[in-house]
Amino acid sequence: MLPASSGAVAIRAARRADLDPVIALDARVTGLEKRAYWERIFRRYGQAARGEQRWFLVAVAGGEVVGFVIGEVRDWEFGSPPCGWLFVIDIDPRVRQAGIGTRLLSALCDAMRGAGVRTLRTLLAHDNTLILSFFRSQGMMAAKMIPLEMDIA
Repeated sequence: MLPASSGAVAIRAARRADLDPVIALDARVTGLEKRAYWERIFRRYGQAARGEQRWFLVAVAGGEVVGFVIGEVRDWEFGSPPCGWLFVIDIDPRVRQAGIGTRLLSALCDAMRGAGVRTLRTLLAHDNTLILSFFRSQGMMAAKMIPLEMDIA
């Protein structure tokens, strides 16, 4: 694999052939293989029709998928005007801190701005300090919305 810092990283729309490497990267990072989940995600985001305002982007270095980001524009949910939602961003631990996450996030933001969106939101676990640090370094901060949950078991 080429060093990510060499600039030899391409950001592009995910292809069907990228699905296995995405599943493997997610399993490496989370410790769980979720093939059925990723198949559904690819159908929804990787095969979105033009104009659907959904994006599944991958970062490729040396012919290998080294990261991905997925997001879409949602509107009027929870009383919110149209905004972008980032659902997942993940970078291969071997090439973290090489600017790949920044490039993926920037590409997603560019696509969303092109769709007329001016706000990007995401949710994360309060104890996920790695991703919290990344998002803060990108200029994200606490939102005006408060997530709530309850156990319904």
